Amino acid sequence: MVERAPDDDPLRQIQERGYAAKYRGRGVPIHQVGIRFSEEARNIVTFEAETIPV
Repeated sequence: MVERAPDDDPLRQIQERGYAAKYRGRGVPIHQVGIRFSEEARNIVTFEAETIPV
């Protein structure tokens, strides 16, 4: 995600596209990390992390 969408939730795309689905059922927690970058500063603007328990 890029800074142009300041109201966007960094984890939203990960959750909507179901990227974690193929890792479920392995018996380990899944860690999802959403990061928003600044095009201008070329740095991290914000990030969010979520753990899906076993």
